[in-house]
Amino acid sequence: MTAEYDRIMSYWITQMPDEQLGGFYGERDKHNTLVPNAPKGCILNGRMLWSFATATRIFGKPEYRKAADRAFDYLTTYFYDAKNGGFFWSLNADGSPLDTKKQAYALGFCIYGLSEYARATGNQLAIDLAVETFHVIEKHFRDSQYGGYIEALAADWSPLDDVRLSDKDENTPKSMNTHLHIIEPYANLYRVAPSLELYDAIDHLLHIFTEKIIDTQTGHFQLFFDVDWTLKSNIDSYGHDIEGAWLLMEAAEVIGSEKWVDKLRPICKRLTDVTLAEAWCGDSIYYEKVDGKVDTDKHWWPQAETLVGLTDTWRLTGDEEYLRKMQLVWRFISDKLIDRKYGEWLWRVDKDGRDVYNDCKAGFWKCPYHNSRAIAEVLERIK
Repeated sequence: MTAEYDRIMSYWITQMPDEQLGGFYGERDKHNTLVPNAPKGCILNGRMLWSFATATRIFGKPEYRKAADRAFDYLTTYFYDAKNGGFFWSLNADGSPLDTKKQAYALGFCIYGLSEYARATGNQLAIDLAVETFHVIEKHFRDSQYGGYIEALAADWSPLDDVRLSDKDENTPKSMNTHLHIIEPYANLYRVAPSLELYDAIDHLLHIFTEKIIDTQTGHFQLFFDVDWTLKSNIDSYGHDIEGAWLLMEAAEVIGSEKWVDKLRPICKRLTDVTLAEAWCGDSIYYEKVDGKVDTDKHWWPQAETLVGLTDTWRLTGDEEYLRKMQLVWRFISDKLIDRKYGEWLWRVDKDGRDVYNDCKAGFWKCPYHNSRAIAEVLERIK
């Protein structure tokens, strides 16, 4: 796993820096061919900052720090909206603003990257910007009436008609995905800049998950909601279920709440167990279920999150069956997803593990965050 971590980071350090226009390229295809003039996404850059900063913090290699510095400089120089605050959704290849909307999900990943960069380097500007962005989310996106957070606003914080993260998502004012990726950076920010307001926000999010998002009947996360938390979808996302199983517990442990740790222990175990019961196919998990129909493709990121979810459930229960299954997933990843010829991991394979798709290797949604994080989190727990 440590060797694969090095290979992942080497790919992103050698293949992605844009030496002509600055920052990092927006996309490379499956065979590493550069996609000319691809937009540069806030999510990709925030996640890369987190990944390089984590690599710097754990392994301390100079090349990791250089990449982290580059990601920090570009994010804060080009994506940051100096007029209104927050960060733009996307830029043109030359760094000029493309889509200036403010998506709570993307702002969360900026906090995630900035707080991790602060953990790794002690950079005060990173802490200040992360805290500032936390206040931006609390001011503009938090719903004081029904609780939780809305999805997106325009650059000047005015309402938008289309608040979707991507074309595949429902156009609803609230989603599980955004809440999961707000509690995740909030917990990381708490490590470097703890405050009562931040504690209260994490506590609020844990209430939202346990009272609004988790379906107590099925044990799944529910995905899309109206502003008053009326359910607007019938989708089970197996990767998010098992990712949430460890991220919620992490948040409770980071803020040191024994009450939440005790309450979440059976909830998080059930999220893992339901994923295994419905999506497990011997050495990996299927992607999702929509209106009762299972998508049997095996995407890279749910397999990565399954590594962590299984290892964390083993940590909490002592049941080595979870650890055995984690090793099976790692073998599947090694055999089917790691691209030995072109580097990094394939986006997905079919239910039989066949490489039949032409998804990009690096792009708006494809980055080193899930796979490098999974390895780092598993190694930490094994130690």
